Amino acid sequence: MDMKTLYLLVPLAPLAGAILAGLFGRWIGRSLSHWAAILGVATSFALSCLIYLDVREGHTFDGALYTWATSGALRFEVGFLIDKLTVTMMVVVSFVSLMVHIYTVGYMAEDPGYQRFFSYIALFTFSMLMLVMANNFLQLFFGWEAVGLMSYLLIGFWYTRPSAIYASLKAFLVNRVGDFGFLLGIGLVAAYTDSLDYATVFARARELAATTIELFAGTSWSLVSVICIALFVGAMGKSAQFPLHVWLPDSMEGPTPISALIHAATMVTAGIFMVARMSPLFELSEAALSFVLAIGAITAFFMALVAIVQNDIKRVVAYSTLSQLGYMTVALGASAYSAAIFHLMTHAFFKALLFLGAGSVIIAMHHEQDMRKMGGLKKYMPVTYWTMVIGALANAGVDGFSGFFSKESIIEAVRLSSIPGASIAYLAVASGVFITGLYTFRLLFLTFHGEERFRESGGHAEHGGHGHGGVPHESPAVVTVPLILLAIPSLAIGWLVGPVLFGGYFGDSITVASGHKALALLGEEFHGVPAMMLHALSTVPFWLTLGGIGTAVYLYLVRPDLPAKIRSALRPIAIVLEHKYGFDEFNDWFFAGGARLVGRGLWKAGDETIIDGWIVNGSARLVDWFARASRLLQSGHIYQYAFSMIIGVFVLLTLWMNRS
Repeated sequence: MDMKTLYLLVPLAPLAGAILAGLFGRWIGRSLSHWAAILGVATSFALSCLIYLDVREGHTFDGALYTWATSGALRFEVGFLIDKLTVTMMVVVSFVSLMVHIYTVGYMAEDPGYQRFFSYIALFTFSMLMLVMANNFLQLFFGWEAVGLMSYLLIGFWYTRPSAIYASLKAFLVNRVGDFGFLLGIGLVAAYTDSLDYATVFARARELAATTIELFAGTSWSLVSVICIALFVGAMGKSAQFPLHVWLPDSMEGPTPISALIHAATMVTAGIFMVARMSPLFELSEAALSFVLAIGAITAFFMALVAIVQNDIKRVVAYSTLSQLGYMTVALGASAYSAAIFHLMTHAFFKALLFLGAGSVIIAMHHEQDMRKMGGLKKYMPVTYWTMVIGALANAGVDGFSGFFSKESIIEAVRLSSIPGASIAYLAVASGVFITGLYTFRLLFLTFHGEERFRESGGHAEHGGHGHGGVPHESPAVVTVPLILLAIPSLAIGWLVGPVLFGGYFGDSITVASGHKALALLGEEFHGVPAMMLHALSTVPFWLTLGGIGTAVYLYLVRPDLPAKIRSALRPIAIVLEHKYGFDEFNDWFFAGGARLVGRGLWKAGDETIIDGWIVNGSARLVDWFARASRLLQSGHIYQYAFSMIIGVFVLLTLWMNRS
């Protein structure tokens, strides 16, 4: 079997599983449906590992497999680009997806939409793999839109719940806003290069940088800057960056496996991957990099603050995801693409672990999600607890865990960056580690430590899966085994920091301009993993992390009465954070309310007044007037008809005499 066939099988195996579970699930039953989906994704993971080993030997691929259509010089193709960046994403996506598929067997065991759910998540995996393996903008856009569609279907999976319908619609609409910019960027690329192929476009990147366009009369813009910013607007929607972040917290209405698969490890990282793939373009526009840097810094800092006041266990992890995506975006803006992808990889494991751990807690708590109704679960759920401890330590960036290596690299790269705005971004990401330590361990302590507050609660916030009567106890092996398997890379994968960031791991997959030396300067300071861990002890972020964790210990273990007093003292700030800075209210008032106002105006003025009033009813009134006028001449009286004839003859005679 040649390598092209293997490449093709990677996305097609999950697609086959999705078709079997989706179209034939009713006939083949639950067991065969989940086996079809799981085996499809397992095949994809195994082949991704084989391809990874092949690429490590230096065998890359960039070519078209199928030409869909041609229009002049423009070719619309299905093709693959297999290099280090691609295979890294393939392995991460397929592994996390496999863990989620296995976990779903236990979590969704009693859900009536069991087969449909497996079909959706397998189809999502297919879409995501097509996106990361693409060698052209057309296929990238296909995968981009397909993961958006699957996100919509999965967030609204429990379609009988109004909140799920609202959340899925919100995700769909916000992503369409981002995709509008993304499509404009692709359109500009096609218009000025007559190609959608990455290699061709990148080869002409210098021409794009030398070209200017007028978006407004008299104002010239660098074409490459406009293209990059337009493409990044797409990434802002998909990767939930300010101000297009509002959909991700609401997406927690979907089942927990979806929170882990889509909103922690794969779909939301599509934007990060796309910007890294487009590095040959972004490196030619310092304006675009500054824009990326600013958006990432705002997201990283301000979304972390919101996580502190959340009480829903899944929403804490959701806002944590927003913040960590902000860190990745900051790294992209600082030209530290390798650090962004490395954090993407480590984050995929520990955040999927936290989401699935939260799901395990939700199962044990009879589907209660409010942490104020938990507490003391450590002795009942030891496996879930210890795996979540590893996830929490990685998320907080504690020295030695995977999140430490990737996050520390990002913070240091931003410190060394010369991109305009890097100094402010450094303050945001450095101070963000304190907040991350605080909200992460707040979640851990409220859920697993302290007094048991669940005796009176009979939670019902999330359904699907299965609960247990009586005292909470550990989830079944089908749930805990994926937790353990995710805990291993969450603990250890960060130790690959040397070869990935400073050993030229990504090779030609990522382009960095000679003037953007942040990562190169950081590499000069790198002297191995032990030295990096030792050096971290003298850095500000390390002590800020410990400060955040220590604050959480004091507030939620030593003095659990203090948080309520602090909230009361800082009530205005707490209200702003609890309302998430008012973005939802503003969007509801301005965009949704504005759309309703325009619709009401078109209805009243356009439909009722102009169409119904003037055109429909007006034409009827006009016909009625003519009918009434003509009825006066059709009276049925002989003398009236005779009188009309005499007048008519008189008029004709007058006209005839005047002519002669």
